[in-house]
Amino acid sequence: MERTGWARRLRVPGRLRLRAPGWLRVRRPAWLRLPRTRKGQRRGVQAVMALCVLALLPSAWLFVTTDNRIGTVADAPRSRVAMVFGAGLWRGEPSPYLAHRLDAAAELYRTGRIEVVLVTGDNSREEYDEPDAMRAYLKKHGVPDRRIVSDYAGFDTWDSCVRAKKIFGVDRAVLISQGFHIRRAVALCDAAGVSSYGVGVDAVHDATWYYGGAREVFAAGKAAIDSAFQPDPRFLGAREHGVDRALSAPR
Repeated sequence: MERTGWARRLRVPGRLRLRAPGWLRVRRPAWLRLPRTRKGQRRGVQAVMALCVLALLPSAWLFVTTDNRIGTVADAPRSRVAMVFGAGLWRGEPSPYLAHRLDAAAELYRTGRIEVVLVTGDNSREEYDEPDAMRAYLKKHGVPDRRIVSDYAGFDTWDSCVRAKKIFGVDRAVLISQGFHIRRAVALCDAAGVSSYGVGVDAVHDATWYYGGAREVFAAGKAAIDSAFQPDPRFLGAREHGVDRALSAPR
């Protein structure tokens, strides 16, 4: 029987096609659309490769410029000053990564390789004091208080290097950090006028280590910019003579 009237209008089509209303459709920007031609695809791949090369150039620069000045505690040359960079606190105590750095500094002092330890870290908040926690740890591990100098405005690696030169008068130092960070520290201190040798301490390859390694790819870019333009640190301040006094103190 033939359907008529409202029955014909309710007939279900053989192939149902649903379209979202216009206000729900999101149109991708042109730069997000994949090229349709072979030539366009080839250019897209070349552009991605060029971006990868540019992103890795700063890391390559760090490796080339610091290659022969990175080693272990056993390789470290004699130097009057060692710098230890902050690496976070856990409940007011040095994190395991920071403790490994401080252990290396204490060993260098005990073996007579260094005379003074400059601890540089973040004290931007009253409840967070890396330098004092680092000082307390070193004292527990045999480094006399008179041989420790604190830099409370080492907010990042560049700031620490510039302040070591301009505020504390350090011209040469052994730098101590983890392997994923030490090359950047050496390169930045060189740019700031501090001739340096980097000691890369061992670290467990945990999530923090992998995060630090990945972060260095991006941090290398900032290091290249800091080296080229040499901005002033967040806080500079007046010249301090803590390192000079520590060097003249009895051992």
